[in-house]
Amino acid sequence: MKVAITGASGKTGYRIAEEAIAAGYQVRLIVRSQSDIPDSVKGCERYVLSDTNGITLDYALKGCDSLVIATGARPSIDLTGPAKVDYLNIQKQVESCHRQELKRIVLVSSLCAGKLIHPLNLFGLILIWKRLGERSLQKSSLDWTIIRPGGLNEQETNLKNQNILFSGEKTQEEGSIPRRLVAKCCIEALKTKDSLRKIIEITSSEENPKTNMSKSIKKFNI
Repeated sequence: MKVAITGASGKTGYRIAEEAIAAGYQVRLIVRSQSDIPDSVKGCERYVLSDTNGITLDYALKGCDSLVIATGARPSIDLTGPAKVDYLNIQKQVESCHRQELKRIVLVSSLCAGKLIHPLNLFGLILIWKRLGERSLQKSSLDWTIIRPGGLNEQETNLKNQNILFSGEKTQEEGSIPRRLVAKCCIEALKTKDSLRKIIEITSSEENPKTNMSKSIKKFNI
């Protein structure tokens, strides 16, 4: 199975690539020309997008079985960034998947996506645009899973004691999670049939009981 990863040079994206490699997937990194790729994933197949039109992306996705979307707007003085990256760019990726007959998509979004009154919306209404990006995927005929992580952190140690809380849409509003665990959840979603057409919110702490995605979906009817 070959998985493509957009936003693969980002802090979450490259970790998704590492976890996909560890799980035995063939990995194709889809990045911009100025992107810096960590040494740990430099051996992967790479496709550099020279522009933002859909035709270029079509070539990048050709021959892939699934796509993990880890693109996301970064803090900037350009307040139109979230609209471009978290909505319009998601639309383009969905359309390209249709043209390439690539059915399986996992989208990394955010806790509180769609919520209007939130500090994050000071940055170009980012949560509103993320929700619109989610909807463009939900309205498609693709086999999608939307992962909504809480606040992201760089923790890479003691992860075995960080248990993930999986829940359905609009059930968590606060909490954090290491990017590494988000990456693991993306790969777990690819392997979990019960995750199809589900929005799954995730945070982690040492107090949470140990579980996995499939059990949580069945137990809580996510």
